[in-house]
Amino acid sequence: MITPPRTVLITGSTSGLGRELARHYAAEPGHLILHGRNPAKLQQVAEELPGSVARISTVQADLADLAQVRQLAVQVAAVTDSLSVLVNNAGIGQGRGDVREFSADGIELRLAVNHLAPFALTLHLLPLLRAGAPSRVVNIASAAQYPLDLADRQLETGYSGSRAYAQSKFAMIATGFHLAGLLPADEVSVNSLHPATLMPTAMVAEGWGSTVDELATGVAAVRSLIDSPALAGVSSRYFSKQESTEALSEAHDPQVQRRLWQLSEAWSGVHFPG
Repeated sequence: MITPPRTVLITGSTSGLGRELARHYAAEPGHLILHGRNPAKLQQVAEELPGSVARISTVQADLADLAQVRQLAVQVAAVTDSLSVLVNNAGIGQGRGDVREFSADGIELRLAVNHLAPFALTLHLLPLLRAGAPSRVVNIASAAQYPLDLADRQLETGYSGSRAYAQSKFAMIATGFHLAGLLPADEVSVNSLHPATLMPTAMVAEGWGSTVDELATGVAAVRSLIDSPALAGVSSRYFSKQESTEALSEAHDPQVQRRLWQLSEAWSGVHFPG
């Protein structure tokens, strides 16, 4: 395992996978930064980690609002001058009833929260990640992947929650591959993973109603990408649990990656520096 202390930021740390990851990393030396949307829940999580070995900081933002994503990066920079690990965990599932919803910026909600928010946040935080090199970006994606229809990017026709969710995770993976290609792997690595199948979380309960894998399976998969010395300098990979595998074939297509990258920069207003 990589020797602490490190500075680790976990988005969506007030429930499910994020909350369990917070419990694990609170027990290690270093600085743990916990993000949540609800201030009361965020405070509750922090208070449930008494006697933590790590120093705990909290940052709050609604990732359905790109202005708050920008402010989240400002909050993080106010509590640390470097990041060792960014876990883009926060997200929303397929929801109930196939209701098409929108973010504060008028973007289809699942695309906004599951893809554009972590895309923008990662770019905003690149100076801190570079300062913490070698650092790791871990994108919590999904085996549910479906290419975006570039002629109907916001699913104005044929909307379903499951398709919107799958498209958002595809976009996360494909642009993650592209970002990895822009960064030296020994400086900042970028990998995505399907941590487990239908873990017992509130998101799964709402959207799917049944579970398959234990939460511990997902925690172990994410911790492997964060901690494993064998993955030092390994970037632009997709993992299913702890196995390196192939994402949907279109996600590996450089033209698809570039087009999604350009669209994501345009949608978010955030651009790769340089």
